[in-house]
Amino acid sequence: MNQRVIDLFDRYTHGDMDRRKFLEKLTILVGSSAAALALLPALENNYAKAELLPEGDPRITTETIAVPSGGKDYSIYLAKPTTGDKWPAVMVIHENRGLNPHIKDVTRRIAAEGFLAAGVDFLSPLGGTPTDEDKARELIGTLDAEATAAAGRDIIAALRARPDSNGKVGTIGFCWGGGLVNRLAASDPTLDAAVAYYGMQPAATEVAKIKAPLLLHYAGIDERINAGIAAYEAALKAEGKRYEIFTYEGVNHAFNNDTNTARYDKAAAELSWSRSVKFLHETLG
Repeated sequence: MNQRVIDLFDRYTHGDMDRRKFLEKLTILVGSSAAALALLPALENNYAKAELLPEGDPRITTETIAVPSGGKDYSIYLAKPTTGDKWPAVMVIHENRGLNPHIKDVTRRIAAEGFLAAGVDFLSPLGGTPTDEDKARELIGTLDAEATAAAGRDIIAALRARPDSNGKVGTIGFCWGGGLVNRLAASDPTLDAAVAYYGMQPAATEVAKIKAPLLLHYAGIDERINAGIAAYEAALKAEGKRYEIFTYEGVNHAFNNDTNTARYDKAAAELSWSRSVKFLHETLG
């Protein structure tokens, strides 16, 4: 697919324009409204593809729980292995579309790797993740950053205290969630591990506060996010932090999202996933 089309879609998904303006620009770019409409299924997430590890898989069990923070209850999709009684916990943080079927599937996949996996709906204070993705994106933009980070810290504490947790907690996040992972690493000294996929970096002045080891995945064709890598890495080096950075050349932002035909890259997704699982086992036990 034309990279200009993907770049335009990326701008739209990150709030630079509404759907009407996006379709107008896409029509101009591809030459007709018919061509624009024909491209949409490849550009938008298709949750019919979301279940790589379906509900009811015998390796895991799932349930929905709530954790309070700031006077609000945060809904959490909890998945864990069917064998064993204690596991390291991993908080899964969604993209700017909320806790959708894809992120629930990612949560189940992490559980199948031997973790107590918690997919958090950070839109819970606003009524939860809606089925309309554009509405979810709009709601994400209204969240209070400090309250959201505080909720993340409260959920980390709750996961650590659970009787089915081994007492160690890591987090993994994608896009908007990757940015929140970075913020939590800088604001929660109890965090044991942090994995961020193409997430916005924290301010260099915040890096000194990071205690957790970091695994940072970036897409080679992602100028918006990649613009912050150099300053982040320089600060991490200067502060002597434990981190690894991997940039996957020739792939787009959201390359791990297998429900998105235009941006998903199987090779990069599988390699980054294997690195993430290995890192989480090494850091969390």
